Amino acid sequence: MEYQPIVSHPANYGMANPGYVPAAAGGPAMFAPPAADSQGPSAPPAGMFDSMPGYEGTVAGGGGGFLPPPMPAYPAPQPQPGNEQPHWNIPSISEDTARDAFVLFASSKCCYSSAPAKDGVITNMEAFNTYRYRLETFTEVRSTEWSHEPYNGQPVDAYAQPPPGPWDIPAKSPNFFMDSNQIIKVPYTSSMKNCHVCVGMGRKPCKDCAGAGNKVCWVCNGSGFRHGDDRCHHCSGRGRENCNHCHGQGSKQCDTCHGKQQLLVYIKLTVKWTNNSDNYVVEQSSGLQVDNLSTVSGKELFRDSQYMVYPVMGFPDPAVVQAAQRLVNEHQAKYSQTSRILQQRQTIELIPVTKVTYTWKGKSHIYFVYGNEFKVNADYPATCCCTVM
Repeated sequence: MEYQPIVSHPANYGMANPGYVPAAAGGPAMFAPPAADSQGPSAPPAGMFDSMPGYEGTVAGGGGGFLPPPMPAYPAPQPQPGNEQPHWNIPSISEDTARDAFVLFASSKCCYSSAPAKDGVITNMEAFNTYRYRLETFTEVRSTEWSHEPYNGQPVDAYAQPPPGPWDIPAKSPNFFMDSNQIIKVPYTSSMKNCHVCVGMGRKPCKDCAGAGNKVCWVCNGSGFRHGDDRCHHCSGRGRENCNHCHGQGSKQCDTCHGKQQLLVYIKLTVKWTNNSDNYVVEQSSGLQVDNLSTVSGKELFRDSQYMVYPVMGFPDPAVVQAAQRLVNEHQAKYSQTSRILQQRQTIELIPVTKVTYTWKGKSHIYFVYGNEFKVNADYPATCCCTVM
């Protein structure tokens, strides 16, 4: 049973999830002595950031920590149980399908002879009903940090009015069950500051020439001459050459402010949507390793999507019912404490697994055909050693 999320009303976000509002959406210095390598501070000083109401714990680098979502304005509706499914269709594959899958498997291997797949005689086929229960919980997490960018005339609005809370800022409406994120500049937190790296100069001393704009000539090692009285043509007898990295200026444009001398400092809000998924595969006694089933799909027997799902009921395999109860409880306890749950979805798939017994050259062998893709797992009896000349 599929429950469609409510998206028509602008005040709702997801299925019956109250209180969320989507978004509106110089000339060369030829003989100057080398200057000291003054690079300025690597991290912004603490005094660079203003104290914003509601964001007192925010620091640079994302150290503000987890921002718990606010309590809903009114109680969230309880999950509703889906209708019981009285008929479960258990398909099986035919002998021709099993043989075709085996032939395709052998042909995909360069060292496998096609004889066992084509000439082997199938003596028995045994179907194993293997179920995969999957629970997905789509969550939203918000975090803040101080950030900055070169100032290019952007609006400065700090203290114009109190900034909105991190969970009051509209964000885009995400696609459910798909990971994504959005970066938002928190309104009324932007201010203009001198660049802390270049101390408001717009330029930094060149590291390669230590701010001198020139270096010792590599041809004459600074003597100005090559052989005897022969003048060095590379440096014209000066003993030094212009620094190629700063073009003889002794300084380079500041990488932080891009030469603008000032920065726009603001609080950055990161909104992250994550699809948290857990699977449970019912153990089966066919002999096929469960790990093989992670690469194939099955036939979907049941689907339920709500703001908060109710554990599946009425399924004939009690292991699936127990797994659903356990995972639903775990997800709701875990993610409701650390994030905002926007939607949950649970599905049950039947993954067909067929154990095929066949004889070839008087010996009995087995192989497995599994998944909607009819993948094959086999200990193939006719392989050869390939030699690359």
